[in-house]
Formats: sequence, structure tokens, C-alpha cells
Amino acid sequence: MRHRGAVFWAWADPSLQHHSHEEMLVDGARLDVQVRLSRTGDTQLFIGIYERSGLARIEEAYAKRPGETVTRAMVWGAGRGRALAEIGVERSGASSRQNVKEVDVHGKSDCRA
Repeated sequence: MRHRGAVFWAWADPSLQHHSHEEMLVDGARLDVQVRLSRTGDTQLFIGIYERSGLARIEEAYAKRPGETVTRAMVWGAGRGRALAEIGVERSGASSRQNVKEVDVHGKSDCRA
């Protein structure tokens, strides 16, 4: 069971339809990528990496991905998630570090539109 962090809950909006991609990473962590269109038509992206225990290692949310379709954002998010997971493991020497943040392309932290 995943223990979602504050970034996910700030991004979550059950009234908006989203598309998901999940995969297991080489270290046993789970990558969760979700993409949706906001009410104003902006492509929004969530990237989460969760330990085997379900705890959040990394969560990022992007309120806007200007010029990106849902498909492109999904592909970019999956690649970014894999890269973040690899860097996180290399820096810590283990996969138990938690780094949770919320960003968008303009540096704003409000993910709802």
C-alpha cells in the first residue's frame, strides 16, 4: 500500500480524469506517473517514486507543461522518474531517502487550476 505524501494530495483532484503509468524499478521501488488536463486545458503531471514499503521517496507535481500533450508529458514524466530514482539511489547509497517536492515550470506550487 502506498503512503502518499503532501505533494500528491495537493495535486489530487478526483473530479479530473487522468492517465497513469506504473512500473517497478530495478531497486524494487515503484514509479507512478499520472497526467491530466486541468479545467483550463493545461497538461498537468505527477511523478511519484515509492519504496517497497510504500513510503514516498520522491514526489513531484507540475501544474503546467506548456506545449506538451498528455502523451508527451507521460513519456517525459516516466523518463524523469527513472532518472530521479537512479540519482537518488546513487547519492544516498540506499533507497530509503525521502525527497518530496512540488514544482511546476514557472516555480509555482499551486497545482490546481
